Amino acid sequence: MNVHTQKFLVDGPVGKIEVALDLPDEVRENGARPRGLALVAHPHPLFGGTMDNKVAQTLARTLVQLGYTTYRSNFRGVGATGGTHDNGIGEQDDLLALLAHMRAEPGQADLPLVLAGFSFGTFVLSHVAKRYVADGGAIERMVFVGTAASRWEVAPVPENTLAIHGELDDTVPILSVYEWARPQELPIVVIPGAEHFFHRKLHVLKRIIVDAWR
Repeated sequence: MNVHTQKFLVDGPVGKIEVALDLPDEVRENGARPRGLALVAHPHPLFGGTMDNKVAQTLARTLVQLGYTTYRSNFRGVGATGGTHDNGIGEQDDLLALLAHMRAEPGQADLPLVLAGFSFGTFVLSHVAKRYVADGGAIERMVFVGTAASRWEVAPVPENTLAIHGELDDTVPILSVYEWARPQELPIVVIPGAEHFFHRKLHVLKRIIVDAWR
């Protein structure tokens, strides 16, 4: 993401997980305590999705700006992450293993946690969140972009989840997102003129997230 991004491997259930870590300036330069932790999940790996996807990077960059120590990881079979694509099932186990690693780092056990996903990453994170909370974990907030409700069974999310979608998304039609959100009474923020990958709309996406934190 930038010259200060740290990349490393952590142990996962079926091999190593490739991780990218970005620190807020005040944390990196002064050792300050971050506002919280954030984990970003990328789009579908069989269609070119990686942790360096531009939407995933925008999510990470925005959360770093907001003061969160932010982690991204490659799903199974992508980059240096071991294993093979598991349709979002084994990928949940991998992200839970990464969350355990994040919490085990010095000073991070009790920090607020944000989960942010794009497309396929929203499906995986929705179930990760469900399992994480069932095991006693707490989540401050979730950010879903291009929620993959037309293609996978995205689990219900907390009522304060920020869900953002492109008006012209033809990969995940917005009507399917409304159908997913309706029984939860979850508002959807729509970016006019935006398609699935938010081409030329990433600055709007960032602004919506920053404004939601004010």
